Amino acid sequence: MMMMHKAAAPVLSIKALDEETGEFEGYGSTFGGEPDSYGDVVVAGAFADSLADHKAKGTMPKLFWQHDPSQPIGKWLAAEEDETGLLMRGRLNMGVQRGREAAALLKEGDIDGLSIGYRIATGGFRVDDEDGVWYLEKLELHEVSIVSIGANEKATITSVKSAKAAHEITEKLKAGDRLTEREFETLLKGSLGLSNSQAERAARIHLKGPGEPASAAQQTIAFLKELTS
Repeated sequence: MMMMHKAAAPVLSIKALDEETGEFEGYGSTFGGEPDSYGDVVVAGAFADSLADHKAKGTMPKLFWQHDPSQPIGKWLAAEEDETGLLMRGRLNMGVQRGREAAALLKEGDIDGLSIGYRIATGGFRVDDEDGVWYLEKLELHEVSIVSIGANEKATITSVKSAKAAHEITEKLKAGDRLTEREFETLLKGSLGLSNSQAERAARIHLKGPGEPASAAQQTIAFLKELTS
């Protein structure tokens, strides 16, 4: 599954920021409660395996500005789950301009949120068929960014919805169900990174009409194998 982002509610205001060292704390994600704006509920323990894996490797999730890997602004020093959620302790790099800017914005309360970059582990979720809520039970944590939530919320929601759509389409393929042309386009754009025009052209060429389902299925399988090899 593609990388997904999820912004937490404003959290940094309840933890101290040390202006000299750049150290701060906050929750990257909170557990339970009502579904968030993406229709998800993060379940307690969702990060346990990923944090254990980071510890075994001697690594930590990355600390980025606005999920931009070209803009690292410090490092995470500690990460743990408590009864509230994923508690992060980090240190901004005060030797770089963006780190100093982030510290100044945090101090004034101009930004006050963290957002996690993650992938859902295989079998790491369940869906309530009645209300469509996704319960995220096992997440692979790759990075936790400082974000201005208002500026990123729309893009974040779009990213999550796209990833979910691609996952549902993949499950449909696994079950042997035939995709519609629009679903095939979504899969090619979301999972394989094709542009809109490339995906539309591929769908027209490789997804045939109902008159020849057997050959259409074989051509589609061959095409997907070629793209993903």
